[in-house]
Amino acid sequence: MVVGGIRKLTLLDYPGKTAATLFLAGCNLRCPFCHNAPLVLCPEGVEKIDTDSVFAFLKKRRGLLDGVCITGGEPTLDPGLLWLAREIKQLGYLVKVDTNGTRPEVLRGLIDGGCVDYIAMDIKNSSEKYAMTVGVQDFDIRPVEESAALLIERGEGGRFDYEFRTTVVRGLHEAQDFHEIGSWLKGAKRYFLQAFVDSGSLIVPGPGGFGREKMKKFLEIARHYIPEAEIRGI
Repeated sequence: MVVGGIRKLTLLDYPGKTAATLFLAGCNLRCPFCHNAPLVLCPEGVEKIDTDSVFAFLKKRRGLLDGVCITGGEPTLDPGLLWLAREIKQLGYLVKVDTNGTRPEVLRGLIDGGCVDYIAMDIKNSSEKYAMTVGVQDFDIRPVEESAALLIERGEGGRFDYEFRTTVVRGLHEAQDFHEIGSWLKGAKRYFLQAFVDSGSLIVPGPGGFGREKMKKFLEIARHYIPEAEIRGI
């Protein structure tokens, strides 16, 4: 397991909770607007934090933090994810996992094992634009569709909470995409349109975001299908 970074306190990464965030290195996508390029492109080059140090930190923070977010990269690629989530749960923390949805079997394992309290899944774009948006030629969207269906179906039981989210990028997204995404995710509990922000560490420099008014128009479309849709980051 490669823990490539830790954010010791966040009030944003886990909705409504104080949390720490662990960054796992490595990803199977190459989204040009990704803000964690070093974790994606050079996972072997990132500074590695051993899990003993991670657990020592979390033990000291018990009672001060509510939860731990596990993000990436793409955390479901790491064979130690289930173990990590279980160990964190045993320390008394809530566990949130961020994912691109390409490994539904791992998400199913987390859910069935009671190892996750919140799953945030990226929906990169409408199906026709997925390959372009994730930077992978001949991308197979079926695992992503399976993951989305899994969260909508299993999230109804209340065993875990979830959200879908799309980072909205100029040149990649337009109004029709949100009709298609909304139709795809109809019945979802929660969907966020995230304003793109250039972190200065992008995979491909140059992408830009939309202004408030354009984002509101996209939100209007999404709410036709998912009434609880919201904008995040503006």
